Amino acid sequence: MLMNRQNSIGVNSGKKTLLSGVKPTGRPHIGNYFGAMKQSVDLEDEYSSLIFIADLHALTSVLNKEELRESVIDVAMDYLAIGIDPKKTLIFKQSDTPQVAELAWVFNCMTTMPYLMRAHAFKDAEARNKEINVGVFDYPVLMAADILIQGADVVPVGLDQEQHLEIARDIADKFNNTFGETFKRPKTLIEESVKVVPGTDGQKMSKSYNNTIPLFADDETIKKAVMSIPTDSKGIDESKDPEQDKVFALHKLFAIGNELDEIRGRYEKGGMGHQESKQILIKNISAFIAPLREKREKIAQDRQYVLDVLSEGGQRAHERAEKKIQEVREKVGLKIS
Repeated sequence: MLMNRQNSIGVNSGKKTLLSGVKPTGRPHIGNYFGAMKQSVDLEDEYSSLIFIADLHALTSVLNKEELRESVIDVAMDYLAIGIDPKKTLIFKQSDTPQVAELAWVFNCMTTMPYLMRAHAFKDAEARNKEINVGVFDYPVLMAADILIQGADVVPVGLDQEQHLEIARDIADKFNNTFGETFKRPKTLIEESVKVVPGTDGQKMSKSYNNTIPLFADDETIKKAVMSIPTDSKGIDESKDPEQDKVFALHKLFAIGNELDEIRGRYEKGGMGHQESKQILIKNISAFIAPLREKREKIAQDRQYVLDVLSEGGQRAHERAEKKIQEVREKVGLKIS
C-alpha cells in the first residue's frame, strides 16, 4: 500500500526537486522547526520533495549502534508529526543511498585541503581545540554528494548552513567543467523572516548554547524555558524597545492575528510588564506545540508504519542515486564496457 503512495513522487513529476537533510543527533527545537522543518511542509506541494536523515553524517559524533538507530526513527517521527505527507515527500535514511559515499570520494579527489579548511564546521571545531576526525573535516564534501546525487534544485537551510550550498555549487562547477555537464547548481532557500531563530538568551537558538525550547515540549518545560529569558529592569508603565527585547523576538514567531502589533504598541507606550509578556508567550507556544506533541505520540504507537515509510523512501531514493552514479562512473572512466 505504501509503495503505491510513494510511487506518485519522483523525477517525472514535472516539479523542481527540493532536498532537505537532518542529522539525527539530539531532539529538535523550535529553531529547527522555523529555520528549516516548516519549509519542508509548506513547500511539499510546490516541489518534488525529499528529506534524508543523515545517519552517515551522524557517525562523526555518534558511535553507539542503538542510539543511532533510535535517533533515526525519532527524526522520521518528528517530520511525520509536523505534517510531512509521505504521499508527497520521500523520507529516507542517507545510508540507504550508499552511492553518496562513492560520489563523495570522486569529489574528494577534486577538492583541495586548503579549500575545506575554510569550512565553518572545521574552523569552529579547531577554535574549540576539539579533536577533529576526518569525517568532520570532509563533512561538506559528503553533503555536496547528498545534494548533487539527487538532482536538488533548491535546499532549505538555516543561515549558518549557507556555506555548505556554496561548496556544493563549487564542486558541481568543477566536476561539470572537467567532465561535462552532469550536476545542477542547487539554490539556497532561506526564509527571510526567520534566518536566525533567537534562543532564550537572545543568541541563535542552538543546543550548543543550551538556550532551546524543544519542539515537542510539555507545558512545564515551555514555561520553565520562557521564564528563564532575561529582561531589563524597566517597570510595567515604562516604555520599552521591542526590538531589544528577547521575549518580543519570540512573539514574532508565535503571536496570533493582530496580537503582535498590540504587544508592540504596549511595549512602546508602556503598560505591559515582562511577566505579562512572558505569560502571553507561554500560552501561545503551548497552543502551538500541543497538537504537534499529540500527533507525535500517536505516530510513536505505530513504529512499523514509520519503518515502512523509511524503507519505501529509501528504495526510491536509491533508484534516483543509482541513475546518477552510473552517469558519473561513465564520465570519470570507472565504467568499462
